[in-house]
Amino acid sequence: MEPDDDAAQHRRAVGSRGQPLPRDPDADAAATSAYAHHPALRVHSFGDGLASPAPAAQPHHDPARCATFPQHRHRHGEPTHAPAASFAAWVGGGGGAGSAPALERAMAEYGGGGAGGALPEFVGAGGGEGVFRVPLRAAAHPGRPPPLELRPHPLRETQVGSFLRALACDPRRRQLWAGAESGVRVWPLDDVFHAWGAGARRGDEDSAPFRESVPAPAVLCVAVDSANGLVWTGHRDGRIRSWRMDHATAAGDGGGNAPMFKEALAWQAFSRTPVLSMVVTSYGDIWSGSEGGIIKAWPWDAISKSLSLTSEEKHMAALLVERAYIDLRSHATVGNMSSLPAADVKHMLADRCQAKVWSLTSMSFAIWDARTRELLKVFGIDGQVDLARLEAPVMPEQYIEEEIKVKPTKKEKPQGSFTFFQKSRNALMGAADAVRRVATKGTFVEDNRRTETVAQAMDGTIWSGCTNGSIIMWDGNGNKLQEFQNHDSSVQCIKTLGERVWVGYASGTIQVMDVEGNLLAGWTGHSCPVIDMAIGGSYIFTLAHHGGIRGWPLTSPSPLDDILRTELANRELSYTRLENIKILVGTWNVAQEKASPESLRSWLGSALPDVGLVVVGLQEVEMGAGVLAMAAAKESVGLEGSANGQWWIDNIGKTLDEGISFHRVGSRQLAGLLIAAWARNDLKPHIGDVDAAAVPCGFGRAIGNKGGVGLRIRVYDRRICFVSNHFAAHQENVSRRNADFDHIYRTMSFNKPHGLAASATSVQLHKAVSTNGNQTDEERPELAEADMVVFLGDFNYRLDGITYDEARDMVSQRSFDWLRERDQLRAEMKAGNVFQGMREGPIKFPPTYKFQRHQPGLSGYDSGEKKRIPAWCDRILYRDSRPVSIAECSLECPVVASITTYEACMDVTDSDHKPVRCIFNVDIARVDELIRRQEFGKIIEDDKKLHCLLQESHFVPDTIISTNNIILENQEDVVLRITNNCETSKAAFEILCERQSSTKQDGTKPELLPRASFGFPIWLEVQPSLGLIEPGETTEVTVHHEDIYTQEEFVDGVLQNQWCEATRDMEVVLLVNVTGSTSTETITHRITIRHCCPAPSATRPVDQPAVTNAPSDAVSGEAPGKRSSKNSQSNHLQRADFARFGSEVHDLCSMQNM
Repeated sequence: MEPDDDAAQHRRAVGSRGQPLPRDPDADAAATSAYAHHPALRVHSFGDGLASPAPAAQPHHDPARCATFPQHRHRHGEPTHAPAASFAAWVGGGGGAGSAPALERAMAEYGGGGAGGALPEFVGAGGGEGVFRVPLRAAAHPGRPPPLELRPHPLRETQVGSFLRALACDPRRRQLWAGAESGVRVWPLDDVFHAWGAGARRGDEDSAPFRESVPAPAVLCVAVDSANGLVWTGHRDGRIRSWRMDHATAAGDGGGNAPMFKEALAWQAFSRTPVLSMVVTSYGDIWSGSEGGIIKAWPWDAISKSLSLTSEEKHMAALLVERAYIDLRSHATVGNMSSLPAADVKHMLADRCQAKVWSLTSMSFAIWDARTRELLKVFGIDGQVDLARLEAPVMPEQYIEEEIKVKPTKKEKPQGSFTFFQKSRNALMGAADAVRRVATKGTFVEDNRRTETVAQAMDGTIWSGCTNGSIIMWDGNGNKLQEFQNHDSSVQCIKTLGERVWVGYASGTIQVMDVEGNLLAGWTGHSCPVIDMAIGGSYIFTLAHHGGIRGWPLTSPSPLDDILRTELANRELSYTRLENIKILVGTWNVAQEKASPESLRSWLGSALPDVGLVVVGLQEVEMGAGVLAMAAAKESVGLEGSANGQWWIDNIGKTLDEGISFHRVGSRQLAGLLIAAWARNDLKPHIGDVDAAAVPCGFGRAIGNKGGVGLRIRVYDRRICFVSNHFAAHQENVSRRNADFDHIYRTMSFNKPHGLAASATSVQLHKAVSTNGNQTDEERPELAEADMVVFLGDFNYRLDGITYDEARDMVSQRSFDWLRERDQLRAEMKAGNVFQGMREGPIKFPPTYKFQRHQPGLSGYDSGEKKRIPAWCDRILYRDSRPVSIAECSLECPVVASITTYEACMDVTDSDHKPVRCIFNVDIARVDELIRRQEFGKIIEDDKKLHCLLQESHFVPDTIISTNNIILENQEDVVLRITNNCETSKAAFEILCERQSSTKQDGTKPELLPRASFGFPIWLEVQPSLGLIEPGETTEVTVHHEDIYTQEEFVDGVLQNQWCEATRDMEVVLLVNVTGSTSTETITHRITIRHCCPAPSATRPVDQPAVTNAPSDAVSGEAPGKRSSKNSQSNHLQRADFARFGSEVHDLCSMQNM
């Protein structure tokens, strides 16, 4: 389970224009009831000062008491809980204003610990409101369909060099293929509820069993060839490889010890550039695109010859295909000028409706005839044809050389006092401004309409998605039909089936639409961008940027979702696992000094025996105008860190026995601010996904002398954030300190990993942005989405209404309770002005500021001219998942923490501040993904109502075809009619060529290898070969053939030979596959087409007129002159000729796999 199960993400999932996922009120009520009366799993009694610790003999708190806490309802029906002030009034026994001071007085009287050594805590007001409300968690997310966790979110550190980047599915063989940075993987969909046999690789222990290929360079694109049982992959090294589906699942048990499968055929498609896109055309040819606008095609005849060779002839097979390519860009080049842009061909699409191919760059489209390979049209993203576009076919490297040639080389003299340093300053400021624009917008505004994906709907329309969230619909000829936008985030992928279209966004949102573009539903599918989709069985599988794969029912939204959600929630205890970890958090303002080993051991070393995670925050590691300027310059170009910062990291690491007991998981420095984290080695498999962030607050929110640096760490599948801060100084700047916190809390963004937290993946995707480059209004701060947040640092809050001498006297008498009443931070937290809803342990140590260096004891307080009043500047506060002060650890409240130690190291004298440390005892509830997946399968298998709904979802509309036997002669057009007999649902059809044969003189009929993806032979045209049929309606399909067709042979992109072949006595079998919209179950009609040429003597009588009334839609949208060699004769079969011919039903969706 990803830690993204909250209501806030659901609210932004549907976008500002979308519709929420339909909710069942009964299911909501059941979920609310289950939340209120959730069975206890472990003892937890964390007091708030007034609540007494639970006796040891009573391991569970009273659920009824928890259920009586005040609650409110927010939109979308999700429950949210009362703010801390309301809880304080409840505990105080009354609702009046006087109860809050009573609570504060009681909480100030710290004495004794809670259960298990937990200390009582002070809780700030305002925690249940707005962005300070804890995120909603649940065993089954109430705002989205229950997904099948095929591959749960793996830790990023385990995926270095092997991130998944593409998905493809073969519904017939029930296999899901994924292209990775290290090769390919395949999941047998019939085994998704099984466990690994043995030897699962690190990071995939919770995944459904899969098999891997031998290592290969990064896969950038995948295409499935169901006809020949092959999967074609394009790689970063410029090679195209094929993998046999039967070899991928033949041997082994699917465990980590299963042998790796090898490629079937591979060749070098591009010598220096990667294979960015690839497609199998309607005629079985393979086209691919690369950088610089290069497009190549490989005829199927050459590929099939290579596939027929033995493994010993592998080198010859590769050479045969490699040299048979056709350079399509050269076909569109006249006089060294090309109408195609010299930009990367990032996407390609096979238009199977009209037998065309679309090639796309970020800003332009090109349409080709798949049969003749003729360029038909080039147009821009706005739909306008740019007739003036003529570009020389230059490689990308040449642009730089040409740019250098036209630049003047004459040196310019300095003008006035415009010195070198001023130029350098302007350059740095310009770089900083550019980086700031990228960080806040995610992309430059000028490029916010780049094309990111393309797909074809079953009605024949082409859908393209843009980086600004807009979706453009085109007809098959490149005419813009409409443009709409349902979400502000970048569109990353589109998938279609029947009447439905699924769209995945960079925000992690998934939306379902119909083919007219109407939004049906939307939900948050992942916590990061959805980069690809594939349909198999009764699921649409989505691949997230972090490598997780989820399967969503094709029926969603439907009543099936409510049944699954309720049943999964009822079985929560079976797959819930509780973990415990102790976290040591330390903060120290080091005042530009360096600590002695003894000081570091005193601060950190003595508390280490049972600590699993150590997080240290430092302030004023280095200061001064020069240091701040250099730090700002480094930040502007994406660099951070310093020699002083590295010294501190290295020496703290030595104190922690780094490399023996602990390993460093991440760090971040911003000028004088530094945060770093270490984890115990035995926790390494459970800690990762470390992201870093920094927010400057000094000098116009741009300089890092004040601000915050943070780390976000995934611990047992839960997000915990740590933020080291340094707020505004001076006694009177209370409101400025409050503003610093609010700015950091709302703007800290963990998009880009730093240091050891950075991953090796080359893919970086920006956050969701609106069309004007700002964050969307419904975007919750990233800190608000964390399961636990810890703020530490020099907050600089002082004591009010007290003199220096009075403070010294109270400290010497250890009258800390009296001093706490004058603490600015406590007063502001009680008023709900800062650290809303956050908690702090009892302060039983002297104020930590300000001391004279190397003077031990309380006599070391500042006695100089300024005589700064002692204050608790250095603090550690936190909030966990508890919506109320007493809550048990569960999947609804997954992180419950308590403070066991909160103290200052008064014996350390290296700085004018004393270091502070806090030890948390943290209980974490996580999901056992294997058990949950198996429970998912049991629900599908056992629930009778679910069976009925699944049977309904497998419905395929009843269709009939006009004939199952067609005889072609005289180049005539034959019209095949397909009728949808269903009166309620549309029928989706697709026509493929199953096999081809020719009759020899001896009467034998040898079958030829089917063309890739059941493509048509080059002499046969079937249009449209896919479409949607309205209920009760009939569609007409034109079948045309050529008596003689031209065969061409290319060598190294140059035409070497061509000849004509007759099509007499050719025979093909066409498949008419009919599907619905909620499953891949298919009804197949077979049609035999024979070409018989009449004897020359059997000519038509002159007095017999030819029939020429071909239907108008049979040739609509074709390029002029395309069919000049054809007659327009037709052989229409009348309505009375319709009959029910034999058909086959392919149940591709087993009941257990939906």
